[in-house]
Amino acid sequence: MPRLSYRQPGLILERGGTDATLEQVRDLQRDLRSLGYLRSGLDGKFGPGTQRAVKALQHDLLAKMDKERGAAVDLMDYNQGRVALVNGVCNRSLANCISDMLDDPEYPDLPKAEDPRAENRLLADEIAALESDQAPVPFIAAILKQESGLRHFHEPRGDDRDTYITIGLDTNAGEKHMITSRGYGAGQYTLFHHPATAVEVADFMLDIGKNLSKAFAELREKFDRFVNGATNGTRADDRRVEIGSGPLRLCKFEPDDPRHLRDCVRCLEDAGSRDITEGVTRLHAGTQHRYVPTQYYRKSSYAGVPRREKIGCDWPYAVRRYNGSGVNSYHYQTRVLLFLSKFPKREE
Repeated sequence: MPRLSYRQPGLILERGGTDATLEQVRDLQRDLRSLGYLRSGLDGKFGPGTQRAVKALQHDLLAKMDKERGAAVDLMDYNQGRVALVNGVCNRSLANCISDMLDDPEYPDLPKAEDPRAENRLLADEIAALESDQAPVPFIAAILKQESGLRHFHEPRGDDRDTYITIGLDTNAGEKHMITSRGYGAGQYTLFHHPATAVEVADFMLDIGKNLSKAFAELREKFDRFVNGATNGTRADDRRVEIGSGPLRLCKFEPDDPRHLRDCVRCLEDAGSRDITEGVTRLHAGTQHRYVPTQYYRKSSYAGVPRREKIGCDWPYAVRRYNGSGVNSYHYQTRVLLFLSKFPKREE
């Protein structure tokens, strides 16, 4: 590994600092991105995202022991007493830790694409050609639109040179620099350990088809196990109130009908729509909780949302459980339904 441009005696990289050059900051961003700490953006500007990434790395060097949970390595092993604070400042001690991580073959770098736009076009073409009886392709496409903008790799713009795999960083912990899980690629397949193993990188990061397969399997699991509680006793509250606890509804069309699991856009159109108003609309009829802004969803009013209870299947409820539970999952469900409603209808 070449000597890091920012690993110099006395050089400090920090938000608002003036010591580092644009290229030194960009090199730091590239390494943080490669190691799985920066969400996106190699622009040479030490902004709040880069500061959070440095803090996240510092935190893990002080506390992260994930090897028993499936991680490739234990991150604390790279510290060796060099990092003592979580302050968002990169000095030579932290740079030396980063260098050791990059040099270690046991710590896999995240993949990047030579031509991310071409790779993402191939992804869109692959989705358009899919046929599946496991889960409806239109719902999967709308989920991927919400999860990643239908992008497996980041597409750079302007001064940004980021072509790494799309990554989502979940920071539900009290300290917002603490990353609790990471989603990778178009389907944002989630790992709760870090770093990933070389096998995981090869499996669903480098192989877009396997990433899609995991999205299908995940949605079908949520449908089978987390909608009406038939398998494990876990029910979707909105489904229970609006539909009841009866058998799961795979599709309103029979399996021998060509519209089976395929004509979802038309079904949403036939279901009609409603408007959701921030602070007024309840999540469902059986609760006093309402649509309000959250850390992840600043907007909580929506117009023309398909009526989930009129669609005739249980995939809208499975979509919400794909994201978990709570108010964020209702925002997620709403956005997926809106994305899906805007897709072209299936030709007769």
